[in-house]
Amino acid sequence: MSTDTIRPSAPAPANLAQPGTGRAPAPAGTARTPAEAKLVTALALGSRILSASGHDDFNQGQISGRLPHREHFFIKQALCGFDEASPASFITCAIGQDGPPLAPPELPLHQAVFAARPDVTCIVHSHAPQTLAFGALDLELRPISHDGAVFTGRLPRFTDTSNTVLDLATGEAIAAVLRDAPAVLLRNHGGVIVGQSVREAVIRAQLLERACLLQLLTSSAGQRAHYSSAADVAAKRDFIYSSPAVKTYWEHQVRALRRRAPETAGW
Repeated sequence: MSTDTIRPSAPAPANLAQPGTGRAPAPAGTARTPAEAKLVTALALGSRILSASGHDDFNQGQISGRLPHREHFFIKQALCGFDEASPASFITCAIGQDGPPLAPPELPLHQAVFAARPDVTCIVHSHAPQTLAFGALDLELRPISHDGAVFTGRLPRFTDTSNTVLDLATGEAIAAVLRDAPAVLLRNHGGVIVGQSVREAVIRAQLLERACLLQLLTSSAGQRAHYSSAADVAAKRDFIYSSPAVKTYWEHQVRALRRRAPETAGW
């Protein structure tokens, strides 16, 4: 399992906010454009949504995002969990550069995937329990539910190591296994889910967790399970998980979040 703590070689800055606040001082010279501010707000909302859908593991796991065709991106800082993230919890990093002191140890994973996938603008890495459990088995994900249709035939496993992704070589190996898929399972370590927007990556992370749960439940019945045909899978991807549909799912999740956490209404 990865641990989102500050890298041992990087001392914490003296003016660091207390752990658990989800906030960190903004580095000098990092004023955000309106588009960047909107992106970071979406990432903070996505973090809270991931927390509410079972992706918490203390302060571990990350979500990162970038504007299209950019080398730099924003990532949840190391001391902050999904459940407490705010727009102030995100720091700026870049492909091919060392991260600032609050960068999560698994920064190389995000750098490698962004470098390998120009189409990806958001990455979620979490230790969601059903996804992790399913990844530990030698099972192919079947379209038991609508959710499974997103990943059928395109959910590879990375099996080289289950350790924290601390180096670029391991990140690049994961990106090579991911290829053009929407997600990759990290054996005994959770999943990496990507999207062309924050909402797509976050919704996909929720769908993957539910798809894994439903298949694990079905498998435990000890009987032959039925699942959707190839034609149904294609139709579901085109209709149920089209971009306009995913946008409505995201908006529903944001409304629900703002009812639970009124402080997010001001973001």
